[in-house]
Amino acid sequence: MAVLKLIVFVAIPIAISIYCYTNCGKEEIPKIEDGWWGRDSAEQGAVDRPPVPFVVKASNATLADLRSRLENTRFPSSLDGTAFEYGLNSDYLRKVVSHWKDTFNWDAQQAKLNAYPQFKVNIEGIDIHFVRIQPKKPSNSANEKTRAIMLIHGWPGSYWEFYKLIPLLMETKSGDKTNEKESISFEVICPSIPGYGFSEAPHKPGFDALDAARVFMKLMKKLGHDKFYVQGGDWGSAISILMAQAYPENILGVHVNFVFPPVRKASLGPFVRLLIGEIWPSLIHSPAEIKTRLSLKQLFFNAVRESGYMHLQATKPDTVASGLNDSPAGLAAYILEKFSSWSNYDNVHCPDGCITKHFTLDEVLTNVMIYWLAGNIGSSMRFYKEYFTSDDVVPWDSVPVVVPSGIAAFRYELVQHTRSIAELKFSNIVRYTDFPRGGHFAALEVPELLAEDIKAFVRAVESLK
Repeated sequence: MAVLKLIVFVAIPIAISIYCYTNCGKEEIPKIEDGWWGRDSAEQGAVDRPPVPFVVKASNATLADLRSRLENTRFPSSLDGTAFEYGLNSDYLRKVVSHWKDTFNWDAQQAKLNAYPQFKVNIEGIDIHFVRIQPKKPSNSANEKTRAIMLIHGWPGSYWEFYKLIPLLMETKSGDKTNEKESISFEVICPSIPGYGFSEAPHKPGFDALDAARVFMKLMKKLGHDKFYVQGGDWGSAISILMAQAYPENILGVHVNFVFPPVRKASLGPFVRLLIGEIWPSLIHSPAEIKTRLSLKQLFFNAVRESGYMHLQATKPDTVASGLNDSPAGLAAYILEKFSSWSNYDNVHCPDGCITKHFTLDEVLTNVMIYWLAGNIGSSMRFYKEYFTSDDVVPWDSVPVVVPSGIAAFRYELVQHTRSIAELKFSNIVRYTDFPRGGHFAALEVPELLAEDIKAFVRAVESLK
């Protein structure tokens, strides 16, 4: 305890110095201006066309090439007696590749992807892919409302993450008998971030989360929605929050299952509160938060252990992309390792990473297939470099989120903030829920919990009107 107190009293002055260095002087919020990311110039390509239907269809040649690569995988060796402590164990990778090659039914998974209507539309020079599910024709009941909600994925996920969540959101009954008179149906829109899924990657440098927020705002207006809800985790959280900050008049409410940390500007409030809360928890946290929060030591250890990929992708993403884009086994190892450790920190001690404890192997391989078919693991990782080197995003760190906000805090999420910490960023939290289970990929792992929380959040916001 004495050592920890010494760290606190040394760290606080250092934090204050960093804060003053990075925050002195008032930064103006930059004007949000249109961008152009296509190969052609804006004058050549600026044609306003309606969305066109899109269907996922892998050619026989593509699938044959994939099989050949899997059959000729050169596996690395693993250390004796290790599980996932060094990353995805190659012994388990052999099982994954064998399943992918001989058991995985791509036709069935492709049919699932095509079960919902998909489209593409050109915005700012690039084709944006999205799923749009509209509710069945509503009744004439005065108590029935239809609200549009945009669901935004992150890395290394895709729009596929939401396929188990969507049908739960489309159910009009909430399960809460006290609210059965107030039926809310959703129109669900799930876009692929440019450079992810089947959205075209930007052809020019500089496309960051603020650009994605602007593009998605344009998408919703093209679909006839001037006001709507937005939800996301990981990058989806960052984009959702920026949409709420930049377009508060359009966002009815923002719901996130990941509270994004600042970009480069030092955030003194949360840092100091975490330090003080480590020694005097009751000064910072509620009794419930004290029981559920992770210690500062745990948070620090988890952050260090799980952030190596981030440094790589925020600095030299194209280098590692060369290997991942050429090897399906390498791509699977890189992605599946995240689905293991980001679902529970202790999964590193499981010989198989406990992946199938949280997901089916077909579910995670379908996500890998989207990256493989689109050939965009490189552009997806490049999003990190654009974000962390962006001068446009930084000023928004100091802008509070004033629209009604909901936060779903899952027990094994990578970055965790108690409500008292989150309130430094979100000034209008109408719902904050601590869940005893669930991790980073909540929509795919615990869709029933996330769906009910989103519904409850929307009901709470609608009741304020």
